[in-house]
Amino acid sequence: MRAQNSATLGAPIAVNAIPAPAPADRPSHGTLLAALGVVAFSLTFPATAWGLESFGPWSLVAVRSVLAALIAGGFLLALRVPPPERRHWGSLLVVAGGVVVGFPLLTTLALQTSTTSHAAVVIGLLPLTTAAFAAVRTGRRPSRAFWLAAVAGAAVVIVFTVSESGGALRTGDLYLFGALLVCAAGYTEGGRLARHLPGWQVIGWALILCLPLGLLASAVALPLEPVRLTARGVVGLVWVAGVSTFFGLYVWYRGMAAIGIARASQLQLAQPLLTLVWSVALLGERLSPAAPVAAAGVLVCIAVTQRARS
Repeated sequence: MRAQNSATLGAPIAVNAIPAPAPADRPSHGTLLAALGVVAFSLTFPATAWGLESFGPWSLVAVRSVLAALIAGGFLLALRVPPPERRHWGSLLVVAGGVVVGFPLLTTLALQTSTTSHAAVVIGLLPLTTAAFAAVRTGRRPSRAFWLAAVAGAAVVIVFTVSESGGALRTGDLYLFGALLVCAAGYTEGGRLARHLPGWQVIGWALILCLPLGLLASAVALPLEPVRLTARGVVGLVWVAGVSTFFGLYVWYRGMAAIGIARASQLQLAQPLLTLVWSVALLGERLSPAAPVAAAGVLVCIAVTQRARS
């Protein structure tokens, strides 16, 4: 009988065997895990803003990737996890390009000119974008109501960003829209892959793939960008590396595997509002009156897509 590697312990499991689901794989546990991921992600923008107090944008992204890869590599080595099968490496490359490199880099560049509250509202389209990517990737056709709500949500975000930019899109907004696309692709592919590998291995191997690039980028960027270590800067770096990039994506992918990509993505409805709260509490930002209104509008539109997604 042909055997596969166990996703968790590396022990062989018969292909035709149907193991009893682990407690963490039940829907309620999957929802809790995905929700923990949302909480971790909601602090990413404030933590990035703190990190930018000590590092330049390129240095912060590079060092963040290296630290997260070292954490992941430590777990992989300690548990003697074998490399994934060859058929999974293409999906891991998509995850690496989307959530390890693309999203952190684009959002960090955006936060040089955009406030975290502004960025949070734009990224409020991420649940919708992820659900749309998942629909295309899995071949499921959303209903007309889904697409009407999707267009309405996109319109809310575009109107908000243009009005906040004085009638034109800024460079930071273009970075944020690009981040939406690459992150949605990484979420979708990682959610699919987490059905075959544990979530921490999905993000762990993606980080290992990026380690050579991260080391090279760190060696180039650190001498060119000034480093002024502060307590907040170090805390911000540790959070985005250890929590946002590793722990957050671990529980997020495991939750997606348990309850489905589309359902899990909708838990991110709370993320823009949480980030708005953190931006005021931790950074002392003043909210634009339009920001919470736009965030609420996006949440309503995405909620409709959740109810009418199939």
